[in-house]
Amino acid sequence: MNIYCINHKFLYETEKLLFLFLPFEKNTCLDTFDGDSGDYFYTSISPEGDEIFFKIEFSYNAHVKSAEKILPLSKCTDMEYELLSLAYPILKEVCGFAPEWGMLTGVRPSKLMLNKISESGVDGAKDYFTKRFFATPEKTELAFSVANTELKIINASPENSFSLYISIPFCPTRCSYCSFVSHAIGTESAKKLVPQYVDKLCEELAFTSAKVKEAGLKLTTIYWGGGTPTTLSADDLDRVMTVIENNFDMSSLFEYTVEAGRPDTITNEKLLVLKKHGVNRISINPQTFSDSVLREIGRCHTAELTIEKYNDARQVGFDSINMDLIAGLPTDTTESFKNSVDKAIELGAENITVHTLALKKSSTIVTENERDRVNADNIGEMLAYSRKALTENGYKPYYMYRQSKALGNFENVGWCKDGKECAYNILMMEEYQHIISVGAGAVTKLLSPGITKIERIFNYKYPFEYISRFNELLEKKERITSFFSEV
Repeated sequence: MNIYCINHKFLYETEKLLFLFLPFEKNTCLDTFDGDSGDYFYTSISPEGDEIFFKIEFSYNAHVKSAEKILPLSKCTDMEYELLSLAYPILKEVCGFAPEWGMLTGVRPSKLMLNKISESGVDGAKDYFTKRFFATPEKTELAFSVANTELKIINASPENSFSLYISIPFCPTRCSYCSFVSHAIGTESAKKLVPQYVDKLCEELAFTSAKVKEAGLKLTTIYWGGGTPTTLSADDLDRVMTVIENNFDMSSLFEYTVEAGRPDTITNEKLLVLKKHGVNRISINPQTFSDSVLREIGRCHTAELTIEKYNDARQVGFDSINMDLIAGLPTDTTESFKNSVDKAIELGAENITVHTLALKKSSTIVTENERDRVNADNIGEMLAYSRKALTENGYKPYYMYRQSKALGNFENVGWCKDGKECAYNILMMEEYQHIISVGAGAVTKLLSPGITKIERIFNYKYPFEYISRFNELLEKKERITSFFSEV
C-alpha cells in the first residue's frame, strides 16, 4: 500500500496507526501525490493563513473514504493527534473493526494510566483512554487494574535501590517469532564464544559492582534474561553466581529470577545450582502445550518435557514459577490455545504471562514470509479466554506492556497469584528504579531524582562485539559514577 505524507513529518506515527488495521500490508511511503488508482492512505496538513487544513483519504479493496477539518492555528497544539484522530474513524469504517486499545500505540499503558491518575484523578484518567484514544472500557479497566497493583510495588521500592540484569544471549535454537539478539548454541561459532563470554561477563560484574558501591545503591532484585540463561552449563551458572555474591551486597535482595525458559536446557544439576545460590523465582516457558505448534516455531522439545521439567523444579523446591504463553502462534488454533491456558493453570504456576505474537522484522516469521500461517483473526478471542480463565482461577494482572508490531494492537500481560508479583518486571517496565545491566545487548537505565530524566548506557549488542570491544564497554560504564556525582 502507498502511504502519502504531505507537508508533515508524522510518517512513523501514520504507519503505526495503519498497522493496527492492516498488519500484513507492505507499505511504500511517498511525499508527493498525483492520484492513485490502487490501495493507498493519503494524509496531509496544510497551513492556510491563520488556519490549519487536515485531510485524510483511504482507499482499500475498492472502498474510498475521506475526511477533512480546519482548525484555528492558535488552537492546534498537537497536530499529530489532530491528524491521526481524523484518520482513525475512516480506517475503522473501511476495515470494519475497531482495535480494542483504540489509537493507543505506546509501550506502557499502565504507566500512562498512573500518570493520568496523578494529573486528573481516576475518572479523568479513564476518560483520557476512552474519549481521547477510543480504548474500550475493558482495556481501560485492565490498565487501571494493573496500575493499582504496580503502585504497591513501586511505593515499597526503597530509595537509592537498583535491580541487576544479566544478559545471556544464547539459546538451543532460534524460535521463529524471536527478534532478540540470541545465538543458537548448536552452531560451532556460538559454542566457541561461550567461554570467552562468561569470562568477560564475570569481569564486567566485578567492574560494575565497584560503580554501584561508589553510588551507594542497594540491590533489591536480580534478573537473568536472554536468550535462555540455562543454556549455560551448571558450572558456568555456578561461576557467574559466585562472582555476583562475592562482589555485590546481597543483604537487601528480596527477589532473584532466572529465566530457564527452554525446558530442553533444564537439568536437575542446574536447578540445584540455582537453588544453592538463592534463586527464588524461575521461568519455564512452554509458549504452547501443542507439540505441532512447538515444531512449527522451531522449539526442539515437547509439551511433555515442559511438564516434566516443571515437576523437577517443584521437587527441588521452587515455589514461584512463571510460564509464558503466546497468542497467535503459527498454526495454533483457538481451542489449542485455550488448552495451553488450562494446562498452565492446572499445573499451578504462580505466574502466567500471556503474550500477543509480535511480527518483528528480524524474526523468521517475517524474513521468510511465513505470516500466512499466523492466526491473527482469533487473537482477541484467545486473549479474552485467558483473561476469563485466569481471573476465575485466582490470578490477577500485575504488569503489562505492548509491542509496536503486536497483532491486533493487543498487549502482553503478566498474571499472578496473590503476593507473587515479579517486582523486577514492574520496576523495569514502568521505569521506576535504576536497572544496572551486564552482558551483550543489555541496557543500563539511570534515573534522575523525581525521574525527570532517564539516561541509558547500551552494551554492545552481539556477543562477538561485546567480547572484542570489552575495554570500550567498560569506558562507557564509567558514566555510572559521573551520573550519580551530578544528581
